[in-house]
Amino acid sequence: MPDRSVHGLVLERARSRRDDPAIVDAATGRGLSYGELAMASGWVASGLARRGFGRGDVLALHSPNCPEWPATFLGALWAGGTVACTNPLYKTDELAHLLELSSADLMMTTPQFREGARDAGARDPIVFSELLSAEPAPGEAEVDPAADVAALLYSSGTSGLPKAVELTHRNVVANMLQMAWGVPLGPGDRMLAVAPFFHSMGLSAILLNALYQGATVVSVPRFEVESFLAALQDHRITHTIVPPSVALLLSGLPLVDEYDLSALRVLGVGSAPVSAELEIECEQRLDCLVGQGYGLTEATAVVAIQPMGQPERVRHGAVGMLAPGNEMQVVDPVSAEPLAPGEAGEIWLRGPCVMRGYRGNPKATAEALAEGGWLRTGDLGSIDDDGFVYVHDRLKELIKCKGYQVAPAELEGVLATHPAVAEAAVIGIPDAAAGEVPKAFVAARAPIEAGELMAFVAERVAPYKRIREVEFLDAIPKNPTGKILRRVLRERG
Repeated sequence: MPDRSVHGLVLERARSRRDDPAIVDAATGRGLSYGELAMASGWVASGLARRGFGRGDVLALHSPNCPEWPATFLGALWAGGTVACTNPLYKTDELAHLLELSSADLMMTTPQFREGARDAGARDPIVFSELLSAEPAPGEAEVDPAADVAALLYSSGTSGLPKAVELTHRNVVANMLQMAWGVPLGPGDRMLAVAPFFHSMGLSAILLNALYQGATVVSVPRFEVESFLAALQDHRITHTIVPPSVALLLSGLPLVDEYDLSALRVLGVGSAPVSAELEIECEQRLDCLVGQGYGLTEATAVVAIQPMGQPERVRHGAVGMLAPGNEMQVVDPVSAEPLAPGEAGEIWLRGPCVMRGYRGNPKATAEALAEGGWLRTGDLGSIDDDGFVYVHDRLKELIKCKGYQVAPAELEGVLATHPAVAEAAVIGIPDAAAGEVPKAFVAARAPIEAGELMAFVAERVAPYKRIREVEFLDAIPKNPTGKILRRVLRERG
């Protein structure tokens, strides 16, 4: 693995492909060539340096997918800083919490999100055009790839509210190389970015992976069925990686037949495991190779991946082979004793992509990282003698909705602020389109309608976190220590 910074490695390759398209906006066709990406990144670095931004400072990047996103990300790293990647759909309180976790010094956003950023406490948020500087790009700031944090991504870990995951330059570079092993790309390939760049899948598995290998990234600001299918068709997309809900759509939605998707060669599925049957249905309908991957934010993105460059080795139903450089052990969830190949237990991971820790949270870091550098993933799975990984279930309580992580504790906290709610508990329930959606169980202290509670939560959280069902109980079931018995609630459905 090269002892390099993320921006140094990506921009070095960009300068050798100056005229090739690097990123294109699907709807407008607006984009940057690799040469323009390198130049724009230098302008960003210069503009940040002019504002006193340097090594160790944090830039909050608060924007949907667009061509300016990678230029800002790489430019901030060039200046020596760290990028905190935030979700532009977040409401004021949610964004304020993330800014507090990251201690962001500056924020770059887009005009439509500027006022919301100010409301969340961002100091003088700037838009991309204001960030650019015509002054000569500064020399690259000194970076220690093993120690300096390139990106802060947000994860709830095994439970609880979001934590800021510290990913070093070495973590990110390692994951770029691991993705290139699993999904080889070339200058003629076009990768559709459905996953947002602030998400580990969008940042590492799609954006940086494609730029490192010289392919073209075609970005969409948000997922909408018709625009997604149109982008696949009109831009002759060869590769994309989607959550299970989109794979389900591609396998069965009649509308898919109205689009020419013949250029698509590789469809990756990530964020939650899917059945071998769904993979095969997608392959037959789209006439392309379909394979799963497995990852988590605490491991940059990719832990295991199918060898898509070797179709004969792809195994449906598995989430891939352990990526080169990673080590995995499966342990008994109670005793932490290692189990034999094929036995199911908690997956522990060690490798160059494992996070440095959670920023400002040594307690959570110690809980996540076991002795010897092993990351406790909280996932129940197994690995066979051939090195293929299978994820069976989650030990953790997070809800995965449309590829996003939703912490029950966060929604329970919002519900608890309503004057009619005595106590509440939230679980995930199966949903054909989203994978899982949140359902609330509420013990009320005053008359209240389910719709009123759902609207109350919707006003305070991102759309994918909205409560879809409410069931009223006399009391929330708990154990003697006061912990919610979610198993009992899941049995109720």
